[in-house]
Amino acid sequence: MVSININRLTNGNVYGDGLSLLGKVEEITLPALKAKDVAVKALGLQMDIMLPGGFEAMAGKMKLNAVYPEFIAQFSSPYVTKQIQVRCNMETYDSSGRISQVAVVAYLTIRFKDVLPAITIKQNDNPDQESEFNCSYLRLESNGIRIVEIDAFNKMFFIMDRDEWAQYRINLGF
Repeated sequence: MVSININRLTNGNVYGDGLSLLGKVEEITLPALKAKDVAVKALGLQMDIMLPGGFEAMAGKMKLNAVYPEFIAQFSSPYVTKQIQVRCNMETYDSSGRISQVAVVAYLTIRFKDVLPAITIKQNDNPDQESEFNCSYLRLESNGIRIVEIDAFNKMFFIMDRDEWAQYRINLGF
């Protein structure tokens, strides 16, 4: 009989430069890592083909549940990157119930696009304050094991323990 395991990523906390944002961040959208394809035309081919040509810029969003002056003071400069850490609890279930819990952690180097994001004020509700950010470094771990790591400035790209850009760095003399 085949056993089915279901993972659930529930709840979390965001840390930014040593500052816990517990209870302040309503939600965070981590950056997607998307390959950028380029069209190649060549004699002998009956059609254009798409080949990898790097990656698209990584971006995400963070939504706060109120206005926090200390957050604005720490993260609003468009000229300074900040390191954040997003920590989550992933539960695994099978037919007998919960069978494990492990930490899923994302490490990011980001720069917020908004010096002061728009603030939506609603009657009897927390104001929405959503900020988009650009990301130049992303490392995602599960239970202490690297899943993916990419660093635009240091020319690093790992999938698990496989160094995808090792030969590239050698070829360019790094």
